[in-house]
Amino acid sequence: GGIVLHQGRIAEMKTGEGKTLVATLPAYLNALTGRGVHIVTVNDYLAKRDSEWMGKVHRFLGLKVGLIVHGLTTKERQAAYAADITYGTNNEMGFDYLRDNMCIYSTELVQRGHAFAIVDEVDSILIDEARTPLIISGQGEKSTQLYDMAEMFVSRLKKQAVVQVDNKEEEDPAEADADYIVDEKAKTAMLTARGIAKAEEFFHVENLSDPENATLSHHINQAIKAHGVMKRDIDYVVKDGEVIIVDEFTGRLMLGRRYNEGLHQAIEAKEGVTVARESRTLATITFQNYFRMYEKLSGMTGTAQTEAAEFEEIYGLQVVEVPTNKPVARTDYNDVVYKTEPAKFNAVIEQIIECHEKGQPVLVGTISIEKSELLSKLLSRRGVKHEVLNAKHHEKEAEIVAQAGKKGAVTI
Repeated sequence: GGIVLHQGRIAEMKTGEGKTLVATLPAYLNALTGRGVHIVTVNDYLAKRDSEWMGKVHRFLGLKVGLIVHGLTTKERQAAYAADITYGTNNEMGFDYLRDNMCIYSTELVQRGHAFAIVDEVDSILIDEARTPLIISGQGEKSTQLYDMAEMFVSRLKKQAVVQVDNKEEEDPAEADADYIVDEKAKTAMLTARGIAKAEEFFHVENLSDPENATLSHHINQAIKAHGVMKRDIDYVVKDGEVIIVDEFTGRLMLGRRYNEGLHQAIEAKEGVTVARESRTLATITFQNYFRMYEKLSGMTGTAQTEAAEFEEIYGLQVVEVPTNKPVARTDYNDVVYKTEPAKFNAVIEQIIECHEKGQPVLVGTISIEKSELLSKLLSRRGVKHEVLNAKHHEKEAEIVAQAGKKGAVTI
């Protein structure tokens, strides 16, 4: 595994085979050049844990280890990047790079180049979140009134949802019996001819497509997106009068993050909470572009073979499967496919009850708050005692997880 990482490839190793430990080998070797090695993880907890666990090895061998997590000062960041080996999260390192590009004096820079990176859970960072833009924004001009007006207008419109707009056989979307069409696959929404006519009448403009009505048109588009595409308790939650984004990959709340280009304000107007001031993008980069700057890039994960072609094409990275140290004792069953959603959920409930009666602890993963609450309802109906962990209850996370392995525990 260590050799594969040193060669700048991806080591696919099963969970429990020691990915964290393996990273110490190429990290030490490449740190000897003195140019710095970055070990990138998906969250602050892992970065902190790995830097403490593995840092012992590096310090014993005479190297300095740094840690980049949320809430450090510029001085602390400079010290962490100056170390031979730096542990940190993809978000923090990406934002540091953006902030460095906005510095006026070279003494304010925190990073010192991009020589070698080892990315943990590489498929999550380089494929799933590859096009997620990191954005640093400043305050823009005030225009909250338009959001409220666009909201008043859009809330009266009729929408039609389609799975994909590009099917040629379907009727022309412009002639549909609706004011706007929502494309659920591409996550977009657009006004129909009828919707445009209504907008021109409502806002007293002659032609919505005129350049001088660009701002108005933009506000209406964001409002129909807020109504048609963004769903409460799936894409965001409303908490203490604030709209908070839910991370689609981890299901966690992303405090302080906002949708850009006025979409966040449009959702605030839709939910009837205070509409905040607009923001302007000052600097932005995607993870894909950030990690392509490294002279040498490598990564590790339990599942890379499925995306091998993308790794090769986008990053020039080859995937090498590292066999397990001993034969795998666990049985990995094939997927089970059901025709309808109710059939699937019934099967899930039956399976949970079967395991629960044997006293086996059960962990159920879902993709949204809505689904986790649906399963919870179904279980309650059957009288199964269980805990629910989702973005709404994330304060109790450690507590719920700590109990999840107990005899007969059921956790969603």
